[in-house]
Amino acid sequence: MANQKGGVGKTTTAVNLAACLAAVGKSVLLFDLDPQANATSGLGLEKTEGASSCRVLLGEGALLDKVLPTAYERLHIIPSELDMCGADIELARTENHLQRVKQALQPVVASGRFQLILIDCPPSLGVLTLNAFTAADSLLVPLQCEYYALEGISMITRLLNQLRETGVNPGLEFLGVVMTMFDGRTNLSHQVVNEVREHFGQTVFETVIPRTTRLAEAPSFGKPILYYDKYSAGSAAYEVLTQDLLKRLKD
Repeated sequence: MANQKGGVGKTTTAVNLAACLAAVGKSVLLFDLDPQANATSGLGLEKTEGASSCRVLLGEGALLDKVLPTAYERLHIIPSELDMCGADIELARTENHLQRVKQALQPVVASGRFQLILIDCPPSLGVLTLNAFTAADSLLVPLQCEYYALEGISMITRLLNQLRETGVNPGLEFLGVVMTMFDGRTNLSHQVVNEVREHFGQTVFETVIPRTTRLAEAPSFGKPILYYDKYSAGSAAYEVLTQDLLKRLKD
């Protein structure tokens, strides 16, 4: 999950997709790579000193030891905390600095414990995000329904093409765009969705995530929307998006 612009619903999408995927029977690991650690608190975990992947990415210890259970069956997390703020700078000084997340994840993938690993990236295109791009099989971009939306995504797609062409991650797929914070009462939301669909065609998911109070409240209670208000419009949207996502992954 990546978008260099903050406030676009990236972490909300990461947390809620992870929860919905686990609810339909998938064993899921959410890897919080964002120093803000909002995915960590969004699943009800404290930001604990030394609990993040920071030292592992710098060559100390194993990532599997950082995996924690959540309150939700089949859903685990590698939490983040403030020490990740310095990781961008420290990683840049290391050898193979773009391969650190990929190398750390290899034993996690080999363990066979998880069917899906979701990485919540920082809202930037720094070293941590580039590491995630290098490690990932596919990229999902949450995009807010506002006028500057296309500017950000064009930068990401350009970077994605560079990673493919230079051989850093030639198999990286663009899984799609999720339109978030959609307000059906405004012309702006409809215009932006139509413009993004014209530009990116079938890669844009049919399901749009609405802007709702319940969805905004859920993180402060440390719960995905599915467990905060199962019958809300936000929960329904993420449940449908989960099915769309699984279909794309299968295809």
